Amino acid sequence: MVPDRAPGLAESARALDAGEVSSRELVERALARIEAARPTVNAFRLVCAEAALAEADVADAELAAGGRRPLLGVPVAVKDDMDVAGEPTAFGRRGDFPPVAEDGEAVRRLRAAGAVVIGKTNACELGQWPFTEGPAFGATRNPWHHGHTPGGSSGGSAAAVAAGLVPAALGSDGAGSVRIPAAWTHLVGIKPQRGRISTWPRPESFQGITVNGTLARTVADAALLLDAASGSHEGDLHRPAALRVSDAVGRDPGRLRIALSLKPPFTALPARLDPAVRAKVLALAERLAALGHTVEEADPRYGPIGLTFVPRATAGIAEHVHATPFPELLDRRTHDAARLGRLLGGAPLRVARRAEVRLQRRVGALFGTYDVLLTPTTAAPPPRIGSMLGLGGVRTDRAMIAACPYAWPWNVLGWPGVNVPAGFVGEGLPVGAQLLGPADSEPLLVSLAAQLEADRRWHELWPPRETVADSPAA
Repeated sequence: MVPDRAPGLAESARALDAGEVSSRELVERALARIEAARPTVNAFRLVCAEAALAEADVADAELAAGGRRPLLGVPVAVKDDMDVAGEPTAFGRRGDFPPVAEDGEAVRRLRAAGAVVIGKTNACELGQWPFTEGPAFGATRNPWHHGHTPGGSSGGSAAAVAAGLVPAALGSDGAGSVRIPAAWTHLVGIKPQRGRISTWPRPESFQGITVNGTLARTVADAALLLDAASGSHEGDLHRPAALRVSDAVGRDPGRLRIALSLKPPFTALPARLDPAVRAKVLALAERLAALGHTVEEADPRYGPIGLTFVPRATAGIAEHVHATPFPELLDRRTHDAARLGRLLGGAPLRVARRAEVRLQRRVGALFGTYDVLLTPTTAAPPPRIGSMLGLGGVRTDRAMIAACPYAWPWNVLGWPGVNVPAGFVGEGLPVGAQLLGPADSEPLLVSLAAQLEADRRWHELWPPRETVADSPAA
């Protein structure tokens, strides 16, 4: 069993600043938790134990000398699609990958804020699916129920935070890959404005649909990590103006007009909202109304937005496959997606990218009447381990769309969204809801999420010590 649970990000920073604990103590405890949870949760692809302890000692010396930085000495984790100097970046793939020479920009900024990068968390192959399993590392399991997935593709980061192994973690979100696992593990997950957190050494990721984001148990911790990691590299294609999201935590959002949309966006395959999930999202809407907000049912005019997503997503996969040193080890579905991406990578991709501004105007018309959009994060609770792993390409697409039809449009638009916990269904499985806004609306979304958190107190709940477990074959 995990010997204890990580204190929050802000609480860890405060305790270090007050001299109540050392960075080495925090790192040693985190390493012990990670090791204890390896047979069950299996959140980490790589643990940087020796390097993290050395960084902790340096942080302790700086603290003793009066040094102060936002996350000085606090252990955090990053997803294994982000470069950490001296370590490989496998991104869910099999093979022996060479170590990279430099930190990616997001990791560099975390270190500049004083954070200790304790390891790299599991992700499915090239971040394609809403589960975190594969032959490269096995199955990452949901801390709330080991028979179910924590989601994907940032499932390792979500599982590590939900299980209390680390205070917070970075993930990435190309079709909901931060928000979906946040929903399925009872966490706050922030998908920021495109470019808010750099994707360098890639000028953009997956043709601009993928952004880096944060996962934590509280809104304040998710915002604090976002501020620490935010900022542009001179080579980034998307460089929004800087803003400080943490300042919005605890700020009264005012009386907002909130649109509630339960209708899935356009998809080529059918999707249906699970009645139990629907009930939880409606209950959240009722709480928002009780807090003084006006909540009305209204659907964005998505139009054929899905036709613009597929060329960008598959062209991004094709780029990664082209750069993979061991393509023969990739999943057949990955090769199929890359083949489609190569077919769509010319004129269809250019048309898809040009359509973004028009789609922003079309969907953004909603925000002429409303301040925030509330939708389910997923249409269903987390699936069982293995339920999607061995499917063919078409059946995988059907299963993904059925479970997760709500998150991906905001990746096409490039706008911010925050998953908030919505409660539990069935066998005690977490589900979530999204607060979505237009460009650069992170402060408003964070302010509203923090108000809701103060009312719902979701951060006070932890997975049971004796987590429900099925057999590994379940």
